[in-house]
Amino acid sequence: MKKYKFEELSKADLVIDAIYEGDKTTSSYGGEPLHHLLPGLGTQGGFRKRKGLGEDFVGLILTSTGNEPDWPDELNPFTGTYTYFGDNRTPGKDLHDTKPGGNKTLSKIFELAHGNEEQRSKCPMIFIFESVGVGRDMIFRGLAVPGTNQLGPREDLIAIWKSFGGQRFQNYKAMFTILDCGAISGDWVRSVFTSRQIDLTDARAPQPFKDWVKTGKIRALMSEPIKTRSPEDQQPLPGLQTFIIEQIRDAFAADPYAFEPVAAQIWRMSSPTPMEFEMTKRYRDGGRDAIGHLLLGPKSDAIKVNFALEAKLYGKTTRVGVKETSRLISRLKHREFGVLVTTSVLDRQAYEEIRSDMHPIVVISGRDIAEILISQGINTPELTKKWLETWS
Repeated sequence: MKKYKFEELSKADLVIDAIYEGDKTTSSYGGEPLHHLLPGLGTQGGFRKRKGLGEDFVGLILTSTGNEPDWPDELNPFTGTYTYFGDNRTPGKDLHDTKPGGNKTLSKIFELAHGNEEQRSKCPMIFIFESVGVGRDMIFRGLAVPGTNQLGPREDLIAIWKSFGGQRFQNYKAMFTILDCGAISGDWVRSVFTSRQIDLTDARAPQPFKDWVKTGKIRALMSEPIKTRSPEDQQPLPGLQTFIIEQIRDAFAADPYAFEPVAAQIWRMSSPTPMEFEMTKRYRDGGRDAIGHLLLGPKSDAIKVNFALEAKLYGKTTRVGVKETSRLISRLKHREFGVLVTTSVLDRQAYEEIRSDMHPIVVISGRDIAEILISQGINTPELTKKWLETWS
């Protein structure tokens, strides 16, 4: 992973997943890295704008701390999409009535993005950064544009309802796409920020961004998933994720079979595709705890893709091995895929055999379970307990 030291920022390029270090010798805002990397930015906030010569602005920096479970900003590296939540995060204000004006900005740029070429040309360059979790260091996720190839104009920016202390309020959930730009010339971006004009005739301007402005077509930065994950990468992270998994284990320790419908529900939560399933009978499931199908295609001509699910309520020191995966594989019928849901991890050998032999098995490990629940708003010990009680 490439790193730029604090003293290198003024000459650094913008490189996907590179880390930009803050000044560790000071606690003042002057040690924040982004306004040294890109001139004219503020030092605080999730929305940082660089004004243009007119009413519009040429640059928008979106930052995420990654530590607000109620607002899980998230990169999907497989599709190149980025989910980002607006800045109306507490009750008492209207959707657009925020001091930084972040939600008003989101509304405007999505309107521009869905317009014609002239309107898209007024859309700012959007750079997404996330906190590394060490000091003020930031990681660059990419140059983004509003919208995705998977969602329509009315689906990529939606106002969602939340409640806190009995008060309901709205905030935006915005879907962006990271462009397939690779490294971006830092000198070119800094010249844009200094001149306050986006010069798309400059040879250094990223071609995918120029193409998007001209045609509206999005060339996403999509990355192929690694075939296997190490056991360490499947373990829940310390803190909230680990606590959620421990709660699940404790809730069903006396009756592991009761975990099976919960595992099926977690699988349902993880998939944007409509599905139907039914649980098999206890003790005689033949290696399949649930069977069902996904519905693919338009409503007028949808097809069913069948799956079989197996759930394993295992402790953190017990791994799912070749014996268990072979049992599931042997029960799969023609044109059927398998889903393995475990509170633990899949052993390295079992994982490698599944992928090398190209068995159609979806693996949902302990970390996946925690991430799925958190993304669904089950993101505190109290909410986890309440959700689990509905299954007891």
